Amino acid sequence: MTVYAYVDGPLGPMLLVGRSAGEAGPVELVSLSLPEQKGGAAVEDGWRHAPEAFEEVTRQLAEYFAGRREHFDIPFAVGGTEFQRRVWRALEEIPYGSTVSYGEIARQVGTSGAAVRAVGTAIGRNPLLVVRPCHRVIGADGSLRGYAAGLERKERLLGLERAV
Repeated sequence: MTVYAYVDGPLGPMLLVGRSAGEAGPVELVSLSLPEQKGGAAVEDGWRHAPEAFEEVTRQLAEYFAGRREHFDIPFAVGGTEFQRRVWRALEEIPYGSTVSYGEIARQVGTSGAAVRAVGTAIGRNPLLVVRPCHRVIGADGSLRGYAAGLERKERLLGLERAV
C-alpha cells in the first residue's frame, strides 16, 4: 500500500511517499519531493493520506532543519538500477558539512572520468532529497551544479550544514 503526507519545512512543503506491507507494518520511505522539483513525485489515485505513518521521518527532518541532526536513520525502499544504487550509496557516505565533486563520486563507484555525466544523471534521479544528501555534490571547481529542486535550495541546505 502506498501512503503519503505533506510536511512543512524551510524549503517548502515536502511530499513524503512511503510503502507499507499493511495497516500495522512499518513504512519504507520511497520518495521525498519538493515543490517544482524536476522528476518529483505526485500524489496518485489509490494512495492513502497517512501523516501518522511518517511521524519518525517528520521528527528527524525537523531535527535536521534545526541543526540537531546530521544523519537520518529511517527505513527507505530500495529502487533504481544497480548503477544508481551504487551512486546513491556513495551519497549516503558524504559526511554532514562536507562536499565532494561529481568526479569524486565517479571514482568511488569505480567509473572513469568520462562517466561523470552518468553519475550526475543518477544523482539527479535520487528520489530521497535531503535524506540522501545529493545536495553535497558540487562541481570540480567548487561551484554549485544541478539540483532537482533548484540551486537556491541546494545552497540553503549547504548553508544549513555550513558547507558553503
